[in-house]
Amino acid sequence: MKTCILIPARYASTRYPGKPLVALKGKDGTSKTLVQRSWERACAVSGVEAVFVTTDDDRIRDHAQAFGAEVIMTSESCENGTERCAEAYQNLGQSFDLVVNFQGDAPMTPAWFVEDLIAAMATRSDVDVATPVLQCDAETYAHFVQDRKEVRVGGTTAVFATDKTALYFSKEVVPYADADKVQSPHSSVYHHVGLYAYRPSALLNYPTLTRGPLESLEGLEQLRFLENRNTILCVPVDSRGQLFWELNNPIDVQRMEEHL
Repeated sequence: MKTCILIPARYASTRYPGKPLVALKGKDGTSKTLVQRSWERACAVSGVEAVFVTTDDDRIRDHAQAFGAEVIMTSESCENGTERCAEAYQNLGQSFDLVVNFQGDAPMTPAWFVEDLIAAMATRSDVDVATPVLQCDAETYAHFVQDRKEVRVGGTTAVFATDKTALYFSKEVVPYADADKVQSPHSSVYHHVGLYAYRPSALLNYPTLTRGPLESLEGLEQLRFLENRNTILCVPVDSRGQLFWELNNPIDVQRMEEHL
């Protein structure tokens, strides 16, 4: 499948303004911004034709071009990353079989998460959108619970049916589980990896869908698909012993640097 990756990066984040340009220090002591580390991870994905950063901000554009990224500019009216990807894909003027939305705040996303997603879409012609989910380990679950207790919006959890189609996504920790059950190898709490693969028709149609109350309450863009009766395939992925976490709040800088 001919695939491109789009990395939406917005400077005017409500919870964390300027987030794409926040620097993270790696094991070798080198500091690189969130968007650069995300772009480098995206470029490591095999079987992808092209990688683009897409933004409405000149500061992000200039920075991305400085480290070698191709940039697609979009308008400031995009409400979320999926809308930005839809506009960017339309502006790109090229044809692909699959478009991947690689979040610009998740530089710890392993390349195989994307590769597994692309492979799943190749075998499931009945779905137009897919997203990875990662079974929670005890450490990640503890981060979820800590964030909610301290009234921070942390990561997102996913609930799906036996055929792996999504039932719901939430910033709350769902389903409810005792701590000892989460530590078992059969935990039913899944961390939603903020990464999507769309067939172009589904992506371009997204801005025309009605924004429903669940999307408005949770602030989760993928709920627009579910509220309009579109199917999302949840693809379980293996962390292979690596911690996955997004940068949602300033406290996450320390969490991520400890694991880089």
